[in-house]
Amino acid sequence: MATVLITGGTGLIGKHLTVKLQEKGYSVLYLSRTTEKSSSIKTFEWDYKENIIDIDTFNDIDYIIHLAGANIGNKRWTNKRKQLILDSRVKTGQLLFNKIKEQNKQLKAFISASAIGYYGTITSEKIFKETDLPANDFLGKVCSQWEKTADKFKELGIRTVKIRTGVVLTEKGGALSKMAIPVKMGIGSAIGTGKQYLPWIHIDDLCGIYVKAVEDATMNGSFNAVAPEHTTNKDFVKSIASVLNKPFWFPNVPAFLIKLVFGEMSSILLKGSRISSDLIISKGYSFTFPNLKKALINKLTIMITTNFITLYIQCSTNAMYLA
Repeated sequence: MATVLITGGTGLIGKHLTVKLQEKGYSVLYLSRTTEKSSSIKTFEWDYKENIIDIDTFNDIDYIIHLAGANIGNKRWTNKRKQLILDSRVKTGQLLFNKIKEQNKQLKAFISASAIGYYGTITSEKIFKETDLPANDFLGKVCSQWEKTADKFKELGIRTVKIRTGVVLTEKGGALSKMAIPVKMGIGSAIGTGKQYLPWIHIDDLCGIYVKAVEDATMNGSFNAVAPEHTTNKDFVKSIASVLNKPFWFPNVPAFLIKLVFGEMSSILLKGSRISSDLIISKGYSFTFPNLKKALINKLTIMITTNFITLYIQCSTNAMYLA
């Protein structure tokens, strides 16, 4: 079976995708800044800041899935942080391109992560499609340069796919676990007007789209990875409250408070438009979780069960020490 090299493979999406690929018989390798001795996945090291990459990285690989990139939502957007967000995407892609070209390596496909930030952090009546132009704000510029770097692989005759991803629903880490915290406390509420759209995707579907991008030789260019159901921020939080059987009655969190806490980054919380998934559906992809309620029931149930098991183990361990 073919071999897939994943950059950023030790991250949340990378680990989940690894399992999906291995279940289908693919061999998976990682390219990472550090190697984990406990990992069962063979890992090669690189450092884009020093323009260094393990010379054996590209031996016998068929596909590259490029997921590497600093998290856009876990720190305030200082000038230094914004530069890191850009460089960790563009310079890593450039390093991969340079080395692939240098070694004259013929990949079957180069598949790069991107984001719906390509369309900008705005709230409008427009439903954005892959043919729309990038926005002129920070995220729009980042995603545009990110994708332009990926497009260089086309110069080498390599099939290139870019996956513009929405908010990924997972049971561990990510936006959902953070949004569920106030709801669990009984103080769930919408943010800002609550009318901004929140394009989302279940992690199983996101990984399913990546697998399809590997296997479907007709996939070229950009594809939106978002569920077909359009949901506002208010409806999203109300659905979490419904699944958790918690109240949803608190007044909206004022926009000025969000701006005060998060600064420029608040735009990704306070704004959002609808994104079309028609193109990936037209390619034959069938969503496992097209409906938010179904997706939340799946992930929140796992989250609650995992937390319960962890608590049980901790209590049992403490009891043994006290006995």
